[in-house]
Amino acid sequence: MRNARMDMEYKAALMSSEDMLRALKRISHQIIEKNRGLDKVCLVGIKTRGVPLARRLAAIIGDIEGTVPPVGELDITLYRDDLSRISETPKLKGSSIDFSIEDMTVVLVDDVIYTARTARAALEAVMKLGRPAKVQLCALVDRGHTELPIRPNFVGKNIPTSTDEVVAVRLRETDDSEGVYIFDKSDIISG
Repeated sequence: MRNARMDMEYKAALMSSEDMLRALKRISHQIIEKNRGLDKVCLVGIKTRGVPLARRLAAIIGDIEGTVPPVGELDITLYRDDLSRISETPKLKGSSIDFSIEDMTVVLVDDVIYTARTARAALEAVMKLGRPAKVQLCALVDRGHTELPIRPNFVGKNIPTSTDEVVAVRLRETDDSEGVYIFDKSDIISG
C-alpha cells in the first residue's frame, strides 16, 4: 500500500481506532488528575489534526467530569521557523479561540510530536493571545527526535522511529480512514 499524498511505502498500522480511543481516555484522566479537576483548564488544538483530537478529549472529559472544557483552534502558520521554505504566500487557516486564556491552564493538543518545532510555534502563538497560568502539551504520538527542549506532558503512545520513517495519523473528521500508520521514505529517496 502506498500513501498517495506522500508517495511513500506503507510499513505498518501502529494504532487502530479503538487503540486511539483508549489512549484518549487515558490522556483525559491524566489531564484531570494533573490539574486536580477542570478549574480554569482549556484545550487548544493545533491545526489540522490537533483540533478534532482536542474535541474528542473534551467530550471524554465531559463524560467523566460532567463539565466540558472550552476548546479552541490554533493556526501556527505565521509562527513556523521554516515559513520561508514552505511558501512565499502561506495559506492561513485561522485560529478560533472564543474565550480568554488569561490565567488558564492551556493544554495544547497535537497529533504527532517529532522535532518539537510545531510545539514551539504553538507556544509562541498562545503567548500572543494572553498570559496563561500554565501551558501543557498533549500528543497522540511521540515519535522521538525532538530538536528542542520540549516534551509533551501527555502522550497516547511513544513510537520509536527512524528519520527515514513518517508517522501518519488519520482521523475520520479530516481523512478517509482512522488510525496511526508508519510509512518508509528511504525507498523513495534512495530508489
